[in-house]
Order: sequence, then C-alpha cells, then structure tokens
Amino acid sequence: MKKLIDYINKNVLIKITSLKTAAILTRMIAGILTSKAIAVFIGAEGLALIGNLRNFVSAGHSVAILGLYKGAVKYIAEYKENVVRLSKTISTVYYFGFVSSILVSLLCYFNAENINNLIFPNYSNYAYVIKIFAFVLPFYALNMFSFSIMNGFSKYKILIIINIIGQILGVSIALLLIYQNNIDGALISVVIAESLIFLITLVGIINRRSLTSLIQVKQISFSYFKRLSSYSIMALFSAVLLPIVALAIRSYIIENVGYKDAGYWEAMTRISKYYLMLVSSLMALYILPRFTEIDTVKEFRKEVFGFYKTIIPFLALALFLIYLLKPFVVTFVFNEEFKPVEDLFLWQLLGDFLKVLSLVIAYQFLAKKMFWHYVITEVFLIVILYITSIYFIGLFGVKGAVIGHFVSYLMYYAVILLIFGSSLFGVDEGKE
Repeated sequence: MKKLIDYINKNVLIKITSLKTAAILTRMIAGILTSKAIAVFIGAEGLALIGNLRNFVSAGHSVAILGLYKGAVKYIAEYKENVVRLSKTISTVYYFGFVSSILVSLLCYFNAENINNLIFPNYSNYAYVIKIFAFVLPFYALNMFSFSIMNGFSKYKILIIINIIGQILGVSIALLLIYQNNIDGALISVVIAESLIFLITLVGIINRRSLTSLIQVKQISFSYFKRLSSYSIMALFSAVLLPIVALAIRSYIIENVGYKDAGYWEAMTRISKYYLMLVSSLMALYILPRFTEIDTVKEFRKEVFGFYKTIIPFLALALFLIYLLKPFVVTFVFNEEFKPVEDLFLWQLLGDFLKVLSLVIAYQFLAKKMFWHYVITEVFLIVILYITSIYFIGLFGVKGAVIGHFVSYLMYYAVILLIFGSSLFGVDEGKE
C-alpha cells in the first residue's frame, strides 16, 4: 500500500522512528540481558516465579492509575491552550490517580501474605517483595502522570529518551540485583524498575514546573472524570485481565505439571514479546491514528488489506525464520537448560500470527470508541484463552498452553471477521 509506505518513509522513519527504534531495541536488549542473567543465576523454576510477579505488578500498576492516562493525553493535547480546562483535566487525573495508587499500595502492604500465597504457591515467603512494591507504587503513578503531560504536549523526543535511559537504568539494577541476590534480587528488580524511572522523568518535566500551579483540589471535576472513564475502562480491561489470566495459567502449570515447565512457558512468552515489539509499535504508530482519521468503509477496507499486503508477508517470513532458528534463539536468549522451549515454538508462532491479523482490524474498536464491541470481544478472548489453555494443558502438558494461545486467537479472529465482515467483504462503500 503506497500510503503506508509513504507514511513510514516520510514520517515514521525520518521524524521519530529513529529514536523509537532505538527505544525498542534498547528494551529488547535489556530484556534479553535480563533473561540471560535469570537463566544463568536462577534457572527455569525462578523464571516461573518472576513471571507470576510480573503479571501481578502489571495488573497492580493498571488498577493503581485507573487506566486514566491514555484519556488524559487526549484531553491535555486538546486543552493545552485553555488554562481553565487544562487545570481541571490535570487536577482530576492527578488526584484520582494518586489517591487510587495510595489505596492500592495500602491494600497490597496489609495483604502481602495473602498475595504471596496467591502468586507464589507452595514456595518461599516473598511477602516482603510485595511490601516493597506497595511502597514504590505511588512513584509509578507520579511517573505515568508526568508521562501523560509530556505526551499531551507532544514532547515525544524527551519521552523516548527517558524510556531509553530508564531501560538502561532498569537493566543495570536488575543485573546487579540478580548477580548479588539471585531470585530475591530478580523479584525486587521487577517491582521497583518502573517506579525508578520517575527519578529520570523529574528531569524531563522540570521545564514544565509552571504546570504545578494548575494542580488544585478545587479544580477536581467529576464531569471530567466521567469523560475520562470510557478510556479508563477500555484501558483497564486488557491491562488488568490479561496479566491475571496469564498468572492463573502459569499457576495451574506449576501445580499440575511443575515449576520448570511453567518457566519454559514463561520463556516462550518472553521470546514472543521480543519479536512482536516492532510490529506492535508500527501498528500503534500508524494503524490507530489512521483509523481515527478515516470515516468510510472503503477507506477502512483499503487500510486493512493494504497493511495485510505490505506488512504481513514480511511478518510471516520473519516468523518462519524464527522457527527454523529456534535452537539458536533459545540458547541466545537463555541457555541449554531451556532447550525444551523449542517444542513450544510452532503453536506460539501460529498464535502470534493470528494475533497480529486480528489486532490490525480490532484497532477500529479503539479508533471509533466502539466501547461494547471492545469489552465483549476482550471478555470473549480472555475467557477462551483461559479455558482452552487449561483444557489443553490437561491433555498435552505445558505445550497445551501454547496450543490454547493458538486456538483462542483463531476463535478471536473469527469473531473479529464476523463483526467487520460487511465492512471488509461487503459492497457498501458509504459511511460506517
């Protein structure tokens, strides 16, 4: 598709993607270095525990900030020239987000033992790690608040630079902690990494300190919070439920198959995340803004099939090469102990391919604020993912988790095609 190619050449690559690519590559390298350190100093069993904690932390972060900040970016950008409305937006987001993060922190701190038993079944007591997470959580909320302001004011360059520096700081601390304290160090690094970035973000927002005068309790507006809530609920659905389902599946593998097998599944999930980063970033940079702009079925159809024709063949080739090189990939990211992960590649790759195919179309839910379509399809995906994974794990062991991944995205893609069938394959070219 010529428009997509022109966009990538003229806008993405030239303007910000050099930095964005650097940020993605930094994140990939940081992830691979951390994975290698875990493989060397901790092993597959420890990786399973780290995976459970990461899922809990991810869900905790999302609940703590109420999913407000995506909506905040939109309204800050819209009202940046209107001091009164800007003040109402910033004040509402700041106080709701910060108070929410304090409440979640208190909940985690005083229920650390129960949370430990939930995410570390039949293992050592790491309740102190949950308490550390509770202590640093408000700093994560402040960091995301600062990010939303910079994003709303289109400070993309500084945002990307902060991300790069944050990744470097995070991996440095993680490697040091893993080297000194093995599993304990790895778990601590998981809960503090995102919050530490706030120290760097402070430097990025120092030239925006005049905005602090706009943050006032009297400017809190429940009507503004209601506007943000639609974004909030949509953001919370995936950000909270998917990590919880992943945690539940991994815990099921731990209890019914074994810690090592759960570690192998976590290793496959990590590898998948690394190779999908570039595709996900491209979709977020191009597909979502483009779908927001267009308002006819004809243009929507053209964009979807154009992306399929332009990007999907390269994705298919890349996934095929990854499959052929899977022994090298596993030993490069981890080590020989993780050789059984090679058996998981086929179904994971097939599932990831379907995931990309479906998400390209599903971005229309977000672009056009199709709230109930989004919620219902997300619930369907999450429920099916859990059910199929548990079912196939019972039949095939840990391989069942990746089979469940494939089957769930096959069914999800079928539902997406059913919803958008008339737009993609019909003859109507009028307004949507």
